[in-house]
Amino acid sequence: MKKKLGICLSGGGTRGIAHIGVLKALEENGIIPEYISGASAGALVGSLYAAEYSPAEILEIFKESSLAKLFKLTIPTGGLIDNSYIDDMLMEYIPDDSFEGLKKQLFISITNLSKGYSEVVGKGPLHEVVVTSTSIPILFNYREINGDIYADGGVLNNLPIEPLEKECDVIIGVNVSPISKIDEFSGIMDVAYRTLDLAMWSNVSSRLNRCDIVIEPNAENYGYFELKKADEIFEEGYKSTIEKIPAILKLVDPSTDYVNPSRNRFSEQEEQEQREKEEKRKNFWRRMRTSFLGVFGKNEEGDGTDSSSS
Repeated sequence: MKKKLGICLSGGGTRGIAHIGVLKALEENGIIPEYISGASAGALVGSLYAAEYSPAEILEIFKESSLAKLFKLTIPTGGLIDNSYIDDMLMEYIPDDSFEGLKKQLFISITNLSKGYSEVVGKGPLHEVVVTSTSIPILFNYREINGDIYADGGVLNNLPIEPLEKECDVIIGVNVSPISKIDEFSGIMDVAYRTLDLAMWSNVSSRLNRCDIVIEPNAENYGYFELKKADEIFEEGYKSTIEKIPAILKLVDPSTDYVNPSRNRFSEQEEQEQREKEEKRKNFWRRMRTSFLGVFGKNEEGDGTDSSSS
């Protein structure tokens, strides 16, 4: 029996495009998460996927975006940049502004700066929560909800697996910002992004240990805003997931035999030809077996041989 599958998508700026490649590889192999949880970029990808956009469609939505659209410089109050374009994007692609209107269950982490703790939201208005979860402190304007100040969900919980632990039998955790050594920093923004990555990693590492499968695309060398490299980042997510498909299938549905990734699968005609060849091979060995038994005067029953072994 198939088990309930959940996937948790971390934050990481445009590295989050790797999540789309992850989802593409899973779908090509018949693995469809029922529950989604995300922070920051993972919340944005997760919301579109929960609205039943295909990975290919989500990739196109991201590629249609541009830094000029995404970043609107503002007078510094809560942040340097107004990310209201994300709100506009959500209104266009997910007009039903509610978690309940989604086709899949979605959970999103946001950081309550006023009270100093993380919250995970899974019901009520959707757009404000997604935009809030993508609001990197200082860089983007903070958001106000019910009188409290909120910011990027990744600050305190960049891999919100907690709701999935309650609902799912198997959890896939996807971290697009693994930590590796950096030899040089080209400026103050590099230092700022590195500081953010380290802060998020501090709350991700322990949660990865609670996931059944961990996928970490080789995306750490991409910047937070490299939208022009969307295809490359997507491929990193795809490749890292294909390697994990046998292990995922074994957990989700142990009765399923793994086949090669669909990019290398036979066409329907080729599959039919393969089945016909296999059937001819079986028939040949059945005839050979019958002839052999006839020569030695034996029948199928009581000869000590399993007739299905051929």
